Formats: sequence, structure tokens, C-alpha cells
Amino acid sequence: MLWPFNHFRKPRLAPAGTIEAIYGMIVTQAREPIFYRDLGVPDTVNGRFDLLLLHLWLLLRRLRTVQGSVELSQALFDRFCEDMDDNLREMGVGDQTVPKRMRAFGEAFYGRVQAYDQAIDTGAEALALAICKNILNGAEMDHARRLAAYAQATGADLGLSNEAALLLGSFTFPPPLGKDVTP
Repeated sequence: MLWPFNHFRKPRLAPAGTIEAIYGMIVTQAREPIFYRDLGVPDTVNGRFDLLLLHLWLLLRRLRTVQGSVELSQALFDRFCEDMDDNLREMGVGDQTVPKRMRAFGEAFYGRVQAYDQAIDTGAEALALAICKNILNGAEMDHARRLAAYAQATGADLGLSNEAALLLGSFTFPPPLGKDVTP
């Protein structure tokens, strides 16, 4: 399990450049216009946050199977927390409110990870329901099915990625709808 304050206890073992490169890939993928334009993801702060979480989850799920990836996974989670903290402060959230909002982000992260992990292990329709609830605000089940198919295809693609490439950040996410993602 990833803990939000581990970066206070021990130094990062994953190179900072690698962490920045991988986190940048996650953010770039989550910002692809097709998700918002064609798949019904709300182009809002919450919609972008939820898509960022989906991509972070996909990569962290894959990294669970890679020997020696615990430090990298923790560093990616820490970078996510730093990014959320920075974004809150840029939006003008006060110093006293930031910890409460960060706690909410952490709860959202762990809740979605648990929901997506259970759903993907259950099947495509269960994942679509979880995505519909968490990303699409309970509406547009057809879009949820396409997003679930995308998530499954992306997970499979990451599963084929070389472990060394994953650890070094020299992999790529597949195009958002590069494969046929019709359910």
C-alpha cells in the first residue's frame, strides 16, 4: 500500500527525472481532448482529476507486478500529492484548507483504486459501472463502456511493456482510441 507521507521518512530511490517523465506522461495522457470531446468526461477540475487518477491507477496496477518497483510507485504517488497540493495553492486555496482537501484527494484515490481493482477483476461491465459512477457522474453508460474498454486495452498494453522500460520511464501509453475500444 502506498502511504502519502513516506517521502518524509526515507529518500527517493527512483531518479527524480524518471518520476517527472512518467508523471508527465500520465498527465499528458489524461489531458487528451478525445476523452472530453468524444467520451463524455466532463472538462472540469473534477473530470480532469478523475482521468488523472484512472491513468495513475493503470500504471500503478502494472507496477505491482514489476520486481523492484515499490520505490517508483511510492515516488509517483508522492509526485501526484505534490501536484495536487501545488494546484490547490495555485487555485487560491488557503493554507488552513489545503490539508482537508488533500485528505479528500487521498480518500478519492484509495476509494477509486479499490473500486477499479475489484471491478477490473470482475469484468468489463463492472469496470464500466465503476467508471460511470466515478468519472461520468452516473450518466452515459455507453461512454463508460468505451472508457472501460480503453482502460482494459491500456492495462493490457502496459502489461506487454518491458519491465526495465517501465522502471526507466521509457514506455508510452497507447493512443486513447488507437485500438478498437468498442465494448
